[in-house]
Amino acid sequence: MTEEDEPESSTVVPPGGLWARMKADPQYAPEHLALEAVRRIGPQARAWAERTRARHPRMSPEAMAEAAIRRFVNHARVSGAVSGAAGLPGAVIDMGVLAWTQARMVLYVAAAYGADPEHPDRATDLLVLQRVHKIAETARLALGVAAGRERIDALRSRSDTPLARVMLRLGFKLAQMAGVRAAKRLVAKAVPGAAVVLGTWANSSATSSLAARSQELYRPRTTVPAPR
Repeated sequence: MTEEDEPESSTVVPPGGLWARMKADPQYAPEHLALEAVRRIGPQARAWAERTRARHPRMSPEAMAEAAIRRFVNHARVSGAVSGAAGLPGAVIDMGVLAWTQARMVLYVAAAYGADPEHPDRATDLLVLQRVHKIAETARLALGVAAGRERIDALRSRSDTPLARVMLRLGFKLAQMAGVRAAKRLVAKAVPGAAVVLGTWANSSATSSLAARSQELYRPRTTVPAPR
């Protein structure tokens, strides 16, 4: 696979509008992120899959998925090794970037196996695969609530909650979505050197585990012939 076939790099970090929504509504941060990922990354994942199939007609869906996974696991590893800011704000940024990277990976894996990365069901898949919700039904309900809250004025109004408390809550919700043990990750940011070591290992480990679950979900089931 050539460099031209690599996944888009223009959406490495969550967009500013998404950050604003998540800070205003941290309780539903994972749902806001999943909805935005499908809207923004879904078309890119579809275009990537179509482009890759056209250039490499003999490439299997499995090989396409593995190529995307390698790329995004590497992104996750780098995001864990490079800290953009210190303290709690930096930890929240790290968690947001990691959760966004993982969402991108899942949508590209879905596209590699032929699932529509722009379908609303992919947001449900994201939340279940990332273990924010145990079953699809509760994920859909939460997504409906988050989508409704995006449209109300209260989401854009100024909250009376102290910023530090908002950021802490947002950090834990994003850490839950990213599959990283929130307490260890957030505390490590305050210890020089520890954040780099823990971040690199934890990010790649969590992302690799998510990749395996994504492949299990989207990989076509083989039908075993009934014995005669």
